[in-house]
Formats: sequence, structure tokens, C-alpha cells
Amino acid sequence: MTLAYIGLGSNLSDPKAQIHLAIEQIKTIPNTHCIKISSLYYSRPMGPQDQPDYMNAVMAVETQLPALVLLDHLQAIENKAGRVRKENRWGARILDLDILLFGDKTINNERLTVPHYGMKVREFVIIPLAEIAETLVMPDGTSISTLAKNIATNDLKIHSQLDSIR
Repeated sequence: MTLAYIGLGSNLSDPKAQIHLAIEQIKTIPNTHCIKISSLYYSRPMGPQDQPDYMNAVMAVETQLPALVLLDHLQAIENKAGRVRKENRWGARILDLDILLFGDKTINNERLTVPHYGMKVREFVIIPLAEIAETLVMPDGTSISTLAKNIATNDLKIHSQLDSIR
């Protein structure tokens, strides 16, 4: 089993409902078990500010799947939600599911970069991740708790606790 962390985000079509639906669908991925999920957070959008605020969370899963197979399942969930992939990397999204960490592996190919390329500077990733994995250390030796203590919060706020994942 590999312990993986998934970032969840949405700012369109009832973001809270999108996150809840994604959690339920992630729970159905074969050979994958949900372990923990952070609170649901409000965050300001990256890039263009002429879009709604985001809702974000981080989920820990244990999986027997290879990283690219897990990615396929996550992208299928995004597609089912109506996600349209656009050239604008930081545009509004119905649903965004990212593999943040996959065990202690470093992956860099045309489909997947793990650790997620921008996670160290994204408060909406680091703070929820620290909430559920305070002692976690990234493959390069960086402590999540240290990152969380030093990152600017950019008005990140807890919206609510998410329901039990079991």
C-alpha cells in the first residue's frame, strides 16, 4: 500500500457539493481506502481574480494502484463532474483533483509531477495537509509543519469540517 495525498478544489457549480461528491467517488476507487480528510477551506483564486473563491481540502488515501492509474481514476471523476480542461492553468473549475504526494516517490513525466509542482507555496494545500499530516516530510526532506508555519495564509479560512469519511 502507498499513502497518497490528494488535493481537492472547486469554485463553480456549488463547490461544497462538488467536493462532497468527489470524496464519495474517491471512496469507490478500487484498491484504495480513504484514511483522513482535512477541513473544507475557503481560498482566494490563484491567477485571475475575476472568478469566485475556491473551496479546498486534502484527503489521505492508501492505495495499491500505481500513481498513473490513480490519476486516471481522479481525472475520470473530474470529467464526470463536467470539468473542461482549458489552456488557462489558473481558471475557474468545477472540480480539480491533484495527486500531491505519492508515498516517498518523486515522479516527473508528461502526465504527472509528484510532489505536486507548486504545493510548497500554496496555502490551500499546505495548511490542510498539515492539519491531517503534521509530521509528514516530503521526499526532499522538507517538513510540512515547517512549511505550514511559514506560509502566508492569504485570507485562507476554514469553512467547515467534512463529514466522516468512513
